[in-house]
This record gives sequence, structure tokens and C-alpha cells, in this order.
Amino acid sequence: MKRSRINTIMAEADALIRQHGFALPPFAYWSPDKFMARKDDAQHLINARCGWDITDYGDGHFDEMGLFLFTLRNGRLDDLKRGTGMCYAEKLLISRQDQLSPMHTHVIKAEDIINRGGATLVVELFGSDDDGRFAEDKGGTVFCDGIRRDFAPGEKLKFAPGESVTLMPGDWHAFWGEGGDVLIGEVSTVNDDETDNIFREPIGRFAEIEEDEDPTHLLVSDYSKWLG
Repeated sequence: MKRSRINTIMAEADALIRQHGFALPPFAYWSPDKFMARKDDAQHLINARCGWDITDYGDGHFDEMGLFLFTLRNGRLDDLKRGTGMCYAEKLLISRQDQLSPMHTHVIKAEDIINRGGATLVVELFGSDDDGRFAEDKGGTVFCDGIRRDFAPGEKLKFAPGESVTLMPGDWHAFWGEGGDVLIGEVSTVNDDETDNIFREPIGRFAEIEEDEDPTHLLVSDYSKWLG
């Protein structure tokens, strides 16, 4: 992805988030220079990879397959292992109309996916085999706003604003916006995007960036280069 495209997506996402009555935290608007100046007291943000995240899954077609994310807060894996402390994470996502977030599951993370506003969120679901691998003939059970819901393999559940689904490790899922763009909330256990995303197809989690202009704000994938 070109850096100019990423900068545009950031601005569009910020406008959509504000349109739905949400606001990003102050560090979202730090310039790269300010982030570098603040890196000593912002080590938790850096280590937890809080901030901007825009991906085309390495495919180069963001409008067809991609996702905007902003990690608002993220806990500590050591706390999760101990079962006490900061064991949670929260994100805002934007799924554009018909923009696919491809089929995947997680090893550790359980998550609530919440339609926070906009159009309809469609979530396609499959279950796992006995070894946790994708199973095209397996369904399963999720909870939608706390209500048990059994699903058939490949069933597409639809969520209006305010509705949600709870996904556990082994629940294979893909999602997209139907009828327009969707602002999505994600509340989960500690999030590790570098190791905990298992995709059905061999694709990349982070975009390759062509530096055609300066970044407005750093992506989480920029931290190691700019702040390391």
C-alpha cells in the first residue's frame, strides 16, 4: 500500500468514528516526531502495539480485502497467563461495504465483535475439527448479545447496530459490511496480532508499504523501524 493511501484512510476513518459519536485518544494524533519524543513514557503503547493499523493482508486490493483497526488499549500477556491484572484489549474497526476480512481464527483470543454503527455487519462462521483446523463441514455455537445461537457450517449471521457476537478460539470467521460501511467495536482478551491470527489461506497480516509521502501518524507496524 502507498503511504499516501494509508494517510487518506486514516483521515476518512477518523471522520467516520467521530460521525458515530466516538473519539480516539490523544496519542492517535501524535505526529511521528512527537511519538519519537514521547517514546520513553509511551513504552506501554509501543510494546502493546496500541494505535493505527491498516491492512490489505498483503494482497494489494484494500477495497476488496482489507480492514481498518485502531487498538485503543491492550493488556499484558503475562497477566493473562497468571489470570490476574490487565487481561483485556479493545479496538475500533471499520469494515467497508463488501470489504472482506478473510476467514481466520485465534489460538488464545476470545472476542466480542460489536456493530457500533452504520450498516449491517455480516459474519460468516465455520467450526473446527478435533485439531482446531478449519472444517468446512462443522458448525458450532456462539452467543449473540448473551443469547446462545447454534450455527451451521458457512452460515452468515447479520448484526444491526448495537448487536454483537462472542467468538471463542476455534470459531472460524470472516466478515464484511453489507449495505454500507460499519463501525465495529472489539472487546477481547489480550491481543497479539503477530502470532495469534490463524488464516485459512496463507496471507499476510500486515501491509507492505510504499513510502511515497511522509506518514501523518505511525502505524503499529512502523514502531520497530521508527521507535526501536
